[in-house]
Amino acid sequence: MTRDDLMGLALAMPGAWADEPWDGDTVAKVGSRIFAFLGGEGSTAVTLRCRPEDVEAWRQRYPGALGPAPYLGSKPWNRVELDGAVPDDELRTLLEESYDCIVELLTRRERPEGWVAPDRRGR
Repeated sequence: MTRDDLMGLALAMPGAWADEPWDGDTVAKVGSRIFAFLGGEGSTAVTLRCRPEDVEAWRQRYPGALGPAPYLGSKPWNRVELDGAVPDDELRTLLEESYDCIVELLTRRERPEGWVAPDRRGR
């Protein structure tokens, strides 16, 4: 999966929108918060959040492709290489988890219409 593919998936989520808070670096936001750091054109990695209890499992599963995100001190943020080591379905899962983690932090009023909490989806 490419950066552009991932951006397309991110922006298709309810309430998601693209922003460029730093010159040449695109992020995907929901409400006022970032859920995916997509980088600039030609970027070979993205940064996504996961649940704190899942961090080590993800990093052990893909040790060369998934690790701590530079410049973000929070442990749940992971830099994910887009080199094919992480299968597309797993990238999609990471993106959805990042989105859900951020939406859960939003106030009810700021949450997008159409969002369903993961525990109500049967996951």
